[in-house]
Amino acid sequence: MSLKLHTIICSTRPTRLGPKIAQWFDAIAQGHDGFDAELVDLASFNLPVFDEPKHPRLRDYAHDHTKAWSKSVDAADAFVFVTPEYNYGPPPSFTNAVNYLVQEWAYKPAAFISYGGASGGLRAVQMEKLLLTSVKVMPIPEGVALPMFNQYLTDSGFQPPELQDKAAGAMLSELARWATALKTLRAPS
Repeated sequence: MSLKLHTIICSTRPTRLGPKIAQWFDAIAQGHDGFDAELVDLASFNLPVFDEPKHPRLRDYAHDHTKAWSKSVDAADAFVFVTPEYNYGPPPSFTNAVNYLVQEWAYKPAAFISYGGASGGLRAVQMEKLLLTSVKVMPIPEGVALPMFNQYLTDSGFQPPELQDKAAGAMLSELARWATALKTLRAPS
């Protein structure tokens, strides 16, 4: 049985460039034999600022948007977050989406494709890793940072140097190892 990978586009603003980067990565993930890869756009869930009346640990959701987000996260065995950096941190949409759920995240690994200016979004990733560990997600060290990413945008999408393709493949292989190991922790007892 193949592991389910969700590549999540974290930015939700109308002028975002994350979907182009996510499509580049998704093509690589589709060709990786360790995963059944799916591209997930956080914007499609239309999550308002956290609005559930009960604590998410109870999994007793009142709103359809939360139920849909819960189903999506629950279905995945691993995550790759395609994330920009906003003011030295993660986009608010990422933080909000993580806070909506608890149990659905547990014992799954995560990796990051980050993009931005000179830092390539790495400062956002550091904060995102801290938040994810609070819901028992295992962020792996391997990742892909895309500094000054605008230079690789074309009319047909995103085309970074081949070195980034190789880094993405290595990251996927390591993520598959973690996903296989952590799946045993989620097995019914």
